[in-house]
Amino acid sequence: EGLLDLTKHSHSGPGHKYNHTTRIRASEKLQERFRKAKLERDDIGRAEGEEIIILKDDENKQIEYKDTPVTNQMREDLTAYNTLITNSFIDIPDLQEPVIAKGKAADTLDIHIGTGTTRTHRIFSRGDWDKHGRFYGGWWQRISSETRARINIDDEPTVEVDFVGLHIAILYAEAGKKLDFDPYLVSGKNLLSYPPKLRRTLTKSLALIAINAKDKTKAYQAFRENFSSMPAGRNITNKSLDKLLDAFLARNPVLEGKLFTDQGIRLMHLDGQITSRIHNHFTKKGIPVLSVHDSYIIDFRKVDELRKAMAEASKAVVGRPLATSIKLPGREEFEWVSDYDLQVYIDNNLNAHRCDGYVERLKAFEARTGRNLGRDYSIPPPGEDDDVGDSDWE
Repeated sequence: EGLLDLTKHSHSGPGHKYNHTTRIRASEKLQERFRKAKLERDDIGRAEGEEIIILKDDENKQIEYKDTPVTNQMREDLTAYNTLITNSFIDIPDLQEPVIAKGKAADTLDIHIGTGTTRTHRIFSRGDWDKHGRFYGGWWQRISSETRARINIDDEPTVEVDFVGLHIAILYAEAGKKLDFDPYLVSGKNLLSYPPKLRRTLTKSLALIAINAKDKTKAYQAFRENFSSMPAGRNITNKSLDKLLDAFLARNPVLEGKLFTDQGIRLMHLDGQITSRIHNHFTKKGIPVLSVHDSYIIDFRKVDELRKAMAEASKAVVGRPLATSIKLPGREEFEWVSDYDLQVYIDNNLNAHRCDGYVERLKAFEARTGRNLGRDYSIPPPGEDDDVGDSDWE
């Protein structure tokens, strides 16, 4: 018996239901070897020399390219970032098993957390190094903002900071303007009588799709697909969408001429440059930061430095510092967070309960990396033992 089970591809004709690609899986013999070895997920690393700077063609297929000093530098920078992230403990304290369930839908998969799902790569598109260029790969990019708020880095609580209306703000900056208001709060006659919060949600989705799309027909189709499970968005007529966009442009006249002009891939190139600068700033200092395209997650003690780095990076790329905001669970976008609000949030999360599974993963990480994150788990947090501890325990 071999170590791999293989089923060769089958093609019975275009669109035939029995068509399938070649399939390979570990045989029972190989699975038994893994069981005997008692390997954990984090004992298995990534392939040596795996490409992390990726160029794709117009059909979204990866293509070969000749390296230049620029691509070599990008690869060197991102390799250093990945090395730092791999040697950082990124986890969720109340998660017993290192898996985040995504539901029962056929197109959703559970998300595994650990060193095997932290590697970041960078993708450029249309065979052009000036198009796209965002960073992908970390498991934190595929979870909700509410779940991201529970992430600890090196056993410390984190805070997420984002650019306010990033792509809209970039277009404002290119026009020499500052975005200092919520661009999606539209009003006017003959608009659908939806509650303000829902109207804003619909306006934001429609505006961003319109900026990214090449033409109106595809934009409206994408908008409805985006709300396929919500009748309020799925059933809106083209006439009503036209009115909603007119109201958006009335509030944002600087964006006249920017809709249906394929701006998205260019704007992603700019925000990719911003993220690259932020990565490099903190990597050189040995401080892990997690990026989610327009927002960044960092140790709560480094929030001020992160906001400064975001301002400097955006100024270097688009000519002026772009506004940032702190994302806290339950807060609306564009809602201001005071220093007091942030401190209360940090105090409430500083000594959050750490479940047994998390503690075991932390100890395994320390054993694997030789790092000591300095927490004594023999001391119970406040409230877990009435007879032991100090009321001022921190």
